[in-house]
Amino acid sequence: MASIAEKVFKNHDCAVAQVKAWKDAGKKIVFTNGCFDLIHIGHVLYLEEAKSLGDILIVAANSDASVSKLKGPHRPIKDEYNRTHILAALASVDMVLVFDENDPYNIIKQIKPDVLVKGGDWTTEQIIGSDIVLSYGGQVKSLQFVPGYSTTALEQKIISNQ
Repeated sequence: MASIAEKVFKNHDCAVAQVKAWKDAGKKIVFTNGCFDLIHIGHVLYLEEAKSLGDILIVAANSDASVSKLKGPHRPIKDEYNRTHILAALASVDMVLVFDENDPYNIIKQIKPDVLVKGGDWTTEQIIGSDIVLSYGGQVKSLQFVPGYSTTALEQKIISNQ
């Protein structure tokens, strides 16, 4: 079993090579992405459900610069090292891949996962990369959120308690 640090990839070529090895071994690859800024039980349950759809779960995590572009200058709250290593510590996660772009479209093109998943606020048609995955017969799934858990709500609670 890989150590936490060994599960975190910044080099996309190395990540793609590892994915190829898994595919060559007959493993079913599941892919998801997100900022995962304030990781909570909703994230953990979502990732466990995603993992249940295949053998290998790859989580593409936005870099700090990417999170700031998407969420504003006050984000991320937790830095890239913390976010990626917490994700990698989860038993359900086999690889964490850091990306700088606003979305993971190019990574999805390279990895070609068997299953692409996102949280319940995305319809299948809205999921970035769904066109790629569907083009070669892969599956695209929108998983339900666990009610009562939201990073934005958690952030607002922290701000209001200051």
